[in-house]
Amino acid sequence: MMERRMDAALLVVFLVHLATTLEVPLDLPQPPTITHQSPKDYIIDPRENIVIHCEAKGKPHPSFSWTRNGTHFDIDEDPNVTLKPHTGTLVVDISRAKAAHYECVYQCTARNKHGTAVSNNIVVQQSRSPLWSKETIKPFVIQEGVSLVLPCRPPAGLPPPIIFWMDDNFQRLPQSSRVSQSLNGDLYFSSVLREDSRNDYICYARFPYTQTIQQKQPITVTVLNLDAINDTMAAFYNDTDLFSEDPADERKPTFLIPSGPSSSKMVLRGQVLEMECIAEGLPTPDISWAKVSGDLPAKRTSFLHYQKTLRIVDASESDAGDYRCTARNRLGSVHHTIRVTVKAAPYWISGAPRNLVLAPGESSVLTCRASGTPKPSVSWSMNGVPIENSPKDLSRKVEDDTIIFTDVQTGSSAVYQCNVSNDFGYLLSNTFVNVLSEPPRVLTQANKVYQIIKNHQALIDCASFGSPIPKITWFKDSRSSTLDGDPYILHDNGTLEIHAAQAHNSGKYTCVARNILGIYENHVYLEVKEPTRILKQPEYKVVQMGRSVVFECKVKHDPSLIPTMTWLKDDGELPDDERLIIDSDSLTIIDVTESDAGVYTCIMNTTLDDDSASAELTVVEAKTPAVVYERPDAPTDLELTDHKKRSVQLTWIPGDEHNSPIQKFLIQYEDSLHHRGHWHNLTEVPGTRTTVHLKLSPYIHYTFRVLALNAVDFSRPSFPSRMIKTEPAAPDENPTGVQGFGTEHDNLVISWKPLSGLQSNGPGLHYKVMWRQKVVDRDWTAVTVANNSKFVVSGTPTFVPYELKVQAVNDHGAGPEPAIAHGYSGEDLPVAAPENVQAVLVNSTLAEVHWDPVPSKLIRGHLKGYKVYYWREHSLHKHNPHLMENQILTFSGNHTHRMLPGLHPFSRYSFNVRVYNGKGEGPPSPTQRFDTPEGVPGAPTSLVVTNPNLDSLTLEWSPPHDRNGRITGYTLKYQPVNNSNELGPVEELALPANETSVTLLNLKYSTRYKFYLNAKTVRGAGLAISQEAVTIVDEALISQHDVDVGAGNTQTPHPIARSPPRRPPHEARPVNPFGNVSSLSGEDGTLISWEYWGPEQNFYVEYIVKNSEGEEEWEKELVNGTQNVMLKGLKGGLSYRVRLVAKGRHDQPLHLSEELLVSVPAVASRQVDIATQGWFIGLMCAIALLILILLIICFIQRNKGGKYPVKEKEDAHTDPEFQPMKDDDCTFGEYSDNEDHKPLKGSRTPSNGTVKRDDSDDSLVDYGEGGDGQFNEDGSFIGQYSGKSAIRETAEGHESSEAPSPINAMNSFV
Repeated sequence: MMERRMDAALLVVFLVHLATTLEVPLDLPQPPTITHQSPKDYIIDPRENIVIHCEAKGKPHPSFSWTRNGTHFDIDEDPNVTLKPHTGTLVVDISRAKAAHYECVYQCTARNKHGTAVSNNIVVQQSRSPLWSKETIKPFVIQEGVSLVLPCRPPAGLPPPIIFWMDDNFQRLPQSSRVSQSLNGDLYFSSVLREDSRNDYICYARFPYTQTIQQKQPITVTVLNLDAINDTMAAFYNDTDLFSEDPADERKPTFLIPSGPSSSKMVLRGQVLEMECIAEGLPTPDISWAKVSGDLPAKRTSFLHYQKTLRIVDASESDAGDYRCTARNRLGSVHHTIRVTVKAAPYWISGAPRNLVLAPGESSVLTCRASGTPKPSVSWSMNGVPIENSPKDLSRKVEDDTIIFTDVQTGSSAVYQCNVSNDFGYLLSNTFVNVLSEPPRVLTQANKVYQIIKNHQALIDCASFGSPIPKITWFKDSRSSTLDGDPYILHDNGTLEIHAAQAHNSGKYTCVARNILGIYENHVYLEVKEPTRILKQPEYKVVQMGRSVVFECKVKHDPSLIPTMTWLKDDGELPDDERLIIDSDSLTIIDVTESDAGVYTCIMNTTLDDDSASAELTVVEAKTPAVVYERPDAPTDLELTDHKKRSVQLTWIPGDEHNSPIQKFLIQYEDSLHHRGHWHNLTEVPGTRTTVHLKLSPYIHYTFRVLALNAVDFSRPSFPSRMIKTEPAAPDENPTGVQGFGTEHDNLVISWKPLSGLQSNGPGLHYKVMWRQKVVDRDWTAVTVANNSKFVVSGTPTFVPYELKVQAVNDHGAGPEPAIAHGYSGEDLPVAAPENVQAVLVNSTLAEVHWDPVPSKLIRGHLKGYKVYYWREHSLHKHNPHLMENQILTFSGNHTHRMLPGLHPFSRYSFNVRVYNGKGEGPPSPTQRFDTPEGVPGAPTSLVVTNPNLDSLTLEWSPPHDRNGRITGYTLKYQPVNNSNELGPVEELALPANETSVTLLNLKYSTRYKFYLNAKTVRGAGLAISQEAVTIVDEALISQHDVDVGAGNTQTPHPIARSPPRRPPHEARPVNPFGNVSSLSGEDGTLISWEYWGPEQNFYVEYIVKNSEGEEEWEKELVNGTQNVMLKGLKGGLSYRVRLVAKGRHDQPLHLSEELLVSVPAVASRQVDIATQGWFIGLMCAIALLILILLIICFIQRNKGGKYPVKEKEDAHTDPEFQPMKDDDCTFGEYSDNEDHKPLKGSRTPSNGTVKRDDSDDSLVDYGEGGDGQFNEDGSFIGQYSGKSAIRETAEGHESSEAPSPINAMNSFV
């Protein structure tokens, strides 16, 4: 009974396999199959009619209906909607309606009497390109060297717009590592320069569907250099710093985006993962990227925007993890970590469910297996109705993602819908179960003739269909017995194979397909031909120059095949030389020259095979007497006779040979009509001839000359002949090199080699370019092309064969009928993935992947090869997850299997296979998984010695990072090491797998030990990790130990304890990852150093005075990325308690080191001499200068005595243009004498401290808004200063077109 069940199960699997490979002929009854539908998310152009595709096949042809937003859509009631004939495609005429009215969710239903198929939910949305919101953008006035962000904030469109920055001349703004655009469109400056000042920073948004561009208001940026202004003013005012704000100095980088030390990002499987880090700093920082948990996938990774954007295409689960971007300049660096999670919409694991063709009474299964993140749910429908609401069928049983059919009956044909969905999408498949009773038929062409060369493989086809599946048998000639033994091999698809065909295998073969309903026969013929063989091969020859040589090549071939002989020289074509004469079985070279040396190959081709043989020709110099050789004299007496429309005869008299025979004559011509002054080679003749019949081309004005060649050189040219003219005519030939190829998926580029002027035969040369789709089109499409050698045909189907012709035409007619060339339209990405993908494990680190090749029609291009993507999902050990990057094996050709090397033991791997053509890769096959067996483990991650005492210590360790299986235990070995580094006896302990620490007792005091620890799995022991430690020296304990020994203590030692004796159980905590904490005090502070074995990167140091009261808080200093810090805040003469803290993700303390007592030595106080301090010297100089100015004022006042006219004017009325100097804000008043503008004589100062302005160009008394004032390139101020008052500036400053005052400009920043 058990054997019967197993046989039945195997039969079911076999039937399922065969059923999935059958295609039902279209003349047989079958449920509907949807062959074409619009995408799920369908964005339409609102300016064009809406076309929602839905096409299906079936027998009888299906009818169509639609739902809109879940309810029936009555097409007849909407005058704007029509249905394409014989399809379900909707066409909406938007000339009479708004496209927005038809933004809905549509679903198409195709039904006939055998079942109902439904399409995806098609969400129709019109593309949108909204206008930019109006806003007032204030100018940016910014100091040179600081960072800047110019916002773009484009309007939201459907789909989102493409952002770019340009100026008002529509030129793209230059970008660099300092200035770049972010992913959201903002323009970032790491640091601004003076040349960044401009008033036309404009952000543009281009909406791809409507091809419209929206523009943001221009942004003005003004960059000021305060350093130059400050230096200039300080030079004029005794080096006094007028502006308190510090200039933008060099600084280490900080991130502008993203903010904080870390961030997170989610991406869907198969989409593009983009991350960006933009930093500011001076100098401009460089950005670098790394994946913390592995390497970046090299073939899918690119860097954009000057390394600021990391882009990974076709994201997969292996791309999840932490990515670190680093900004670095010469002053330092800063890091940001981005945690990437990868989710997945549902995707097929082993392909979408396939149609089943079953005979009544047969059984099979329908599987809908998909995956996703989160795990998707599966629901079934039958003929568009949930299966739980469908009529009950005892032959059908639903089990999660599988439907089991048992003993199906006629009339149970139906279409089953499988819907797999999660939060990120859904998959909907329509799979029919067609119950047919159909007698067999053979689909292979009847009376087909197969021709095979003897000893070659023969494959004779017998493609069939029937339900139940027909059984195939083969007979030959008299049908005495079936062909099922050596040398015949019968394949599952009915093909008969003969591994090495012989002559007696020729004959008539009969393929018989039979099932319970009937028998069908088909006859084909096999002809085994004799191979082509070269009987007499060419032989090696050595020939003197000037002699002749013959290479023989005698061939035997099958008399029914037509042979073709081809000769090659050095694997290339033979030279076009009259000296080379080819006969049916030989090659003759007369008058051999040195250039004839080389390897000659004869190739005999038939329609089925070929054969070849080669021989070498060596040319040596002929033996001649010792005479003087010179080049020949020029030929003379050129004469043209027998002139016809297309020919003429040229005769000449040779010149003196000068002891070297003339080898050949070169005839050249000049075309004075088209190329006056240029001589072209026309032909060559042997040196024994003095007459040649020349072929002429139409529309040429010929003049001829002749040159003679001997072993020395060419002669001088002869005198030209008389001119003869030929009449124009239609072209004699058409362009060569006609070929067709595509540069896009929907075009065909037809190119050719154009005719030369000599070949044009007349004026007005152009080309008639013709093409038609092979098989499909009967008529040729033609265009005329002039002055070009290619033409682009647009709107072609993807990768279909075309027939091409190019004909030359001029003003006098067309050339001959052109030959037909062949080409293909443009390629597109493949649309299908390899099927039947599976993996076979070879060992724990090697697997072999197999798959079925993709049909050529689904490749949509020239097959280049296949790529295998595979990645490690995780270790099978729950405590050791470790994701790895995608690995790719790429190979050309039509292979069907490939090895996956370098796998990790005890791990789960996923892989898929993709076909690729000249355009790129196709979709991946359903992802398959396999588990590798266990291997030996890696070394333990860490081994730390803690609690060292006189005679004991504790070892603590972490399990191996690479477990490679289930850890079954640990082996600990240790041995003492003496002062000369000699090793003592080894002790060995076996430890259980769940232990991570052990305490060793009864060790020798003050002794160094070396420890070795390794882990074990069922496959054996792994690598060991080692560590050394010394037991503590304690004199008191040593003496006590001696007393105990002398007293005869005979207690049995225990070398191992499972837990440290000095740590109570409730104080147990994880292994402390800090070690070797030390301090070193110096003049600059106290250096704290340590080692840390944990994964954390951020620490801080805490310290407190040793005898502090309990309420005082610990002082903290942050440390990032290093394992030492200089503490400068410790006071001399005090002792401090110091400890280290490792920070976790949210700054919570994870680990504390043991406290370290640090004593800071007292430092003698330094006596500071105030007389040497810079600020004191500056203050004294300022006081002295002020006293000197007061003395000068007093001296002038004393000499003047009384008031001067200007002073009287001041007393009479207050001059609006006069303002005294104000000490509180360091501004300066001005005085202007509007009446006479006469300079003062001498150096006289009014009593109130103001200085009258004179007309000197060097005066610095007035410093106002002068129109002539300007700055040099180094920021110094030059020119003449005007005397406009501050009051007038206040009243008129906003209306003035003059440049602002340097004083006021800088005061605005103070």
